[in-house]
Amino acid sequence: MASNKTANASRKARIEEMRRAEQSRERRNRLIAILTSAVVVVGLVGFGSYVFLQEADKKEKKEAQAKAPVKEEKSWDAKKLGNKHVTKEVSYPMTPPVGGDHSKVWMNCEGDVYKKELPKMNAVHSLEHGAVWVTYNDKASDADVKKLAEKVGKTPYSLMSPVKDQSGALMLSAWGKQVTVDSATDPRVDQFFTKYVQGPQTPEPGAACMGGLTQ
Repeated sequence: MASNKTANASRKARIEEMRRAEQSRERRNRLIAILTSAVVVVGLVGFGSYVFLQEADKKEKKEAQAKAPVKEEKSWDAKKLGNKHVTKEVSYPMTPPVGGDHSKVWMNCEGDVYKKELPKMNAVHSLEHGAVWVTYNDKASDADVKKLAEKVGKTPYSLMSPVKDQSGALMLSAWGKQVTVDSATDPRVDQFFTKYVQGPQTPEPGAACMGGLTQ
């Protein structure tokens, strides 16, 4: 009888020890889960803060670009350019033209890259809608033309085409604005796009760049 009592007591002791061990494991697992969650939350907060700061930095840089003058940019008085819809051929005082009377139909400018020269009167209408027009002549390198075409292709309210008789190998035009750049990597390319794609110079902001003429 004494032997049975001893065995029962020993069994209870083992069960109690196992219960305490299990409770200890549960507490340890809960602590690990809490610490892991805390680390994840801190990491997410830190990553979120990093992303936020990066985006804020990009926004500041864009705003700075939009305010800074574009080096060697040429400007024309928008009020003197004229912006009537006409059917008679217009002789523009600059090449490519940056504004003036034009056709009632615009060139599609939703990132359109054209391989042939465009009717100037239709391209000018695209500028009126806030597009940036990238042009090049035979002096431009294939690498620069390709890189600029890639940029235009990703940018709504822009278009690109050859203009043989322009003075510079690579030129960018907006309504009343124009610059000749040295290469596709010239920092003025990004600056010009930032300032003038649907920029403050646009006579008709928000007007469509689709539904016009295409090649």
